[in-house]
Amino acid sequence: MSKGKSTADELQQHLQQLSNAFAVRLQVELPALAQNAERLLHAADPQEQLQHLQSLRDQLHKLAGAAGTFGFSSLGQRARELEQEADQWLETLQQEQQSLQDFSHSLQQLALQQFQAERGQEAATRVVKPPRPNSSARRIYILEDQLAIGENMRLTLNNFGYHAEHFSHIADLDHALQQQLPDALIVDVNLPDESLTGLEYAASLQQRLDEPLPLLVITTQDDFATYLEAVRVGAMGFFTKPVDIPQLENRLERCFAQQQGEPYRVLIIDDDRELASRFSLILRGANMLVEMLHEPADIFARMRSFNPEVVLLDVSMPDCTGPELAQIIRMNDDWLRVPIVYLSAETDINRQMNALIKAGDDFVTKPISDNALVAAVFSRAQRARLLSNALSRDSLTGLLKHADIKEQAAVELERAQRSGKPASVAMLDIDFFKKVNDSYGHAAGDNVIRALANLLRQRLRRIDSLGRYGGEEFLVVLPDCPPDQALRILDEIRQRFADLHFIADGQQFSVTLSAGIASTDDAPASADDLLDKADRALYTAKHGGRNQVR
Repeated sequence: MSKGKSTADELQQHLQQLSNAFAVRLQVELPALAQNAERLLHAADPQEQLQHLQSLRDQLHKLAGAAGTFGFSSLGQRARELEQEADQWLETLQQEQQSLQDFSHSLQQLALQQFQAERGQEAATRVVKPPRPNSSARRIYILEDQLAIGENMRLTLNNFGYHAEHFSHIADLDHALQQQLPDALIVDVNLPDESLTGLEYAASLQQRLDEPLPLLVITTQDDFATYLEAVRVGAMGFFTKPVDIPQLENRLERCFAQQQGEPYRVLIIDDDRELASRFSLILRGANMLVEMLHEPADIFARMRSFNPEVVLLDVSMPDCTGPELAQIIRMNDDWLRVPIVYLSAETDINRQMNALIKAGDDFVTKPISDNALVAAVFSRAQRARLLSNALSRDSLTGLLKHADIKEQAAVELERAQRSGKPASVAMLDIDFFKKVNDSYGHAAGDNVIRALANLLRQRLRRIDSLGRYGGEEFLVVLPDCPPDQALRILDEIRQRFADLHFIADGQQFSVTLSAGIASTDDAPASADDLLDKADRALYTAKHGGRNQVR
């Protein structure tokens, strides 16, 4: 059995267990509902009737939302109908005895019926396939008939940290594809010695594959027709010769970022533990990180520790309603970007609007299918992350901005002081950057900055933090990394960067960098002190001849 099938079977087994637990729960809740209906019928005065009616309405509301989700569709539908009838009683305050007898009788009938779980349609729930795990070196295949161009591209991409392979002929590339698929494909349009153009070959290849490969196109033809043909075969990048390889690498990184990123973080707040557990299983099966919260009073600690990108919030909870809790979340400026999605059996549009007006971004009505839940959460999380990146990350490099990378340095200093494990920070500066701008233009300077940002992303770990400190200066925060190890890593990056070749107006040039390292082993008094030590080390490297790490 394949790993993917095993994971799907395991998920279905957990979902079945939750449905069985809900069925056991019904054996307690339905008789309790009947008893409350009996109390309503025999209430001594209108005020007592009103209290019992409100309690019954709340019970029916939760039942209507949960039953359908666990496969008890008929039960959920009938509970919703009775909930709406209870709402009418509460709104009109009509307390005629005969009508209440009819309503009470309907509730008792609901409790006495034997409902079977109608799980046939949901049993085949599609589990979203997790993305391909990230590897330390992504494999890139290059189809380029000109040996010098292809080899230069291969060597440069390898310097960026990829595993690039160059093929001059379609037959050689086909043979390699049969052995192992790459993470991305770069194809030259013009292949004069082949029967197919590069785009024709790419089109036939993509049709043969189960999933299309990220495709970048290089060509001497800079015309609309070639662009259009490239788009139609699924190209994600288009570059004219001579190719600016750092720009091409930047586009590769963007392609991979679209395909795979860190799992979205979702916080579910619901007093119904079984229902929250089911939602959690579905979202985890879709490769999301999920935590559950059942006590609203714990919201502050959980928001700080988990830092969710989406909050799924039940509307009706005892002691603190969903809209009230949403308003509490919105009072903290740090959480203004986090979308709040209400999950509720509430179907009244006016109540939905009131909840959204107070605080909230979307309203999803229970019961909801598993695929619809995944789609609703994924779209909100994706938008939230894009917005967060736009606000906290530098637009040119995609790295953290000045304030955010400084904050990361402070966080790692505190962590190092608690754990006793050393952390290092490094200041990097591009040598003679003003000369690059003066000689080749600001567009070329931007390419150099992007290239260094991409190289840092490729060569450093996921747990490391990278930021553009200002202009051509970068700050790197390396957790659990002693200074001698940081020195080796940064010096390798320095050498790789010096090996890169840039092109501007047909001219080729190279650039170097200098770096200074400071460590928490130096017992800095504060994050500012740590950064000041790194800055002084960078100053020493600059005045010691540049193109070095101190």
